[in-house]
Amino acid sequence: MLKEFKEFALKGNMMDMAIGIVIGAAFSAIIKSLVDDVLMPFIGMFMGDVDFSTMVWGPVNIGLFINAIVAFVIIAFVLFLVVKGMNKMKRKEEEKPAEPAAPPAQEVLLGEIRDLLKKKK
Repeated sequence: MLKEFKEFALKGNMMDMAIGIVIGAAFSAIIKSLVDDVLMPFIGMFMGDVDFSTMVWGPVNIGLFINAIVAFVIIAFVLFLVVKGMNKMKRKEEEKPAEPAAPPAQEVLLGEIRDLLKKKK
């Protein structure tokens, strides 16, 4: 059982997924800071110095919810751009013309015989 777990945990896909999760968490922190510290104060300034993080509607902290929605939209858009770029690179790779296949051995041999016959004449 330990051997099977080791094979599972060390597969390339598992490691790629783990790296993606760690990078995603770091990216999420960057986006959260962008939303909370840069975008929302800028948007609040245009709406009459509104601080969204302190907006409360009864017991519901609606401002934090708005910040979370903005962060989600930004993350979703960036991920969309990343996937779109990867798909574009895959398409370019698939569109590359394939190298012509080598002719069968019989044709090569017949060509050599032809060339030898031409030399004898």
